[in-house]
Amino acid sequence: MTGSLAPGLAGVDEAGRGPLAGPVVAAAVILGSGFQYEGLADSKKLSKRKREEANLEIRKEALAWSIGLASATEIDQFNIHMATLIAMRRAVLGLTFEPERIIVDGKFTPRLPWASTARPRADATEASVSAASVLAKVFRDRYMHELDKQFPEYGFGQHKGYPTRVHLEALEHFGPSIVHRFSFRPVREALRTPGRL
Repeated sequence: MTGSLAPGLAGVDEAGRGPLAGPVVAAAVILGSGFQYEGLADSKKLSKRKREEANLEIRKEALAWSIGLASATEIDQFNIHMATLIAMRRAVLGLTFEPERIIVDGKFTPRLPWASTARPRADATEASVSAASVLAKVFRDRYMHELDKQFPEYGFGQHKGYPTRVHLEALEHFGPSIVHRFSFRPVREALRTPGRL
């Protein structure tokens, strides 16, 4: 990976743009110049065990890290693109170490008071962005496991809110819950089924 270990460089990535339920989660991470973790990569390419290990190491060794969320209600209010930028902005503003510049995985950057660059696939080339990818993914997976305890009928712990067959069948049978994204078409269509609102 290239040039990601300069102090003051914050990497930003998100998890949860595609699901039908739950928040979109962003993480911002500033790694120190001495940070080393073999196999750090885009969270989607790591096994669950490797992600959990990396998550612990990043939280322990990073100069600063922060998590930002945008709720399902905010996603419905603003749309998923804007809600993702809101979550990213919250993550960066939550850092306890002020960044000098920011690299965001993707094509857009949130409005911030520091120089920001959007770079598609930055999670594959920038260690700080890869670290943010891991933190966002692990945090969101755990969040969805907690929602699974509140709404066990939907299977959130299994599919994390993504539109799997199990989830779509649960939506059809039970209707949407208060943590579903009503602006997403499968959820709107499920409104015809009486649900728990």
